[in-house]
Amino acid sequence: MALPPLDDRLAWACIRRIHDGDTVGAATLCRETTGHSLHIDTGDSVSGWHYAGRVDTSARQLLDCLLPLVVHRGDLAIAQLGQSLDGRIATVTGHSHYINGAAGRVHLHRLRALVDAVLVGAGTVVADDPRLTVRHVEGRHPTRVILDPNGRIPADRQVFQDGTAATLHLVGAWAPVDDSLGAHVTRVIIADTPGDISPVRLLSQLARHGYRRVLIEGGAATVSRFLDADVLDRLHLLVAPLLIGSGEPGIRLTSIDTLDLARRPVTRRFDCGDDTLFDVVMRDRFHG
Repeated sequence: MALPPLDDRLAWACIRRIHDGDTVGAATLCRETTGHSLHIDTGDSVSGWHYAGRVDTSARQLLDCLLPLVVHRGDLAIAQLGQSLDGRIATVTGHSHYINGAAGRVHLHRLRALVDAVLVGAGTVVADDPRLTVRHVEGRHPTRVILDPNGRIPADRQVFQDGTAATLHLVGAWAPVDDSLGAHVTRVIIADTPGDISPVRLLSQLARHGYRRVLIEGGAATVSRFLDADVLDRLHLLVAPLLIGSGEPGIRLTSIDTLDLARRPVTRRFDCGDDTLFDVVMRDRFHG
């Protein structure tokens, strides 16, 4: 009788075990289910792996894409952004649901499950009212980190009222105190003056609180700030096959005059349903 192949579901279960530091358990799970072990080279920045049986295409792409993230145990800053072919993240009215397809949303939830914290700016919470939890896949919810220096986000937003996941409300010392936020929300002062706020400082503060693996999820202005500050290890850019033609642009960096000043990062490409996922290596800290 033919043994079952390594499929998407089993590959994700193995990735989650490796994320939890249990490479032996991941290999055992794979062997018990399919009859073959999954061998991982945890010392390789591209995370080489080997499986003796048949591997579904979706499982192969899943392992190739996500293993570099889970085998690295140091600090990790990864951003995710979804956009159209012409680089738009929303129409002129701000409508963005949904630029990317269902597979893209599954990928985003997998990223959430592999980090300690997911960070978004105030504009994203005001406009989209996201939950920032893991729902489309099996996995643990990350801590939600809401960057709101001026304390302008309404208290009725889901991240402040839904206690499914712990939430850090990052505010400036000058922001008003709101006692109507849920008990799961912790107020964290990130700066005494607006000039003290920077991506480097924010990641350092989060690391001191135990959040060393951070997903910067949005919006575009927040992702661009972290990218421009050169603090990202990875950028996952999901490009949908549609042309919007106008509206909100995605990545916006400091202006350059000539193309020799443009960044030329190493990029890997994966299918993600109808979308294309570009895994952009901004800096390689995955060795050692």
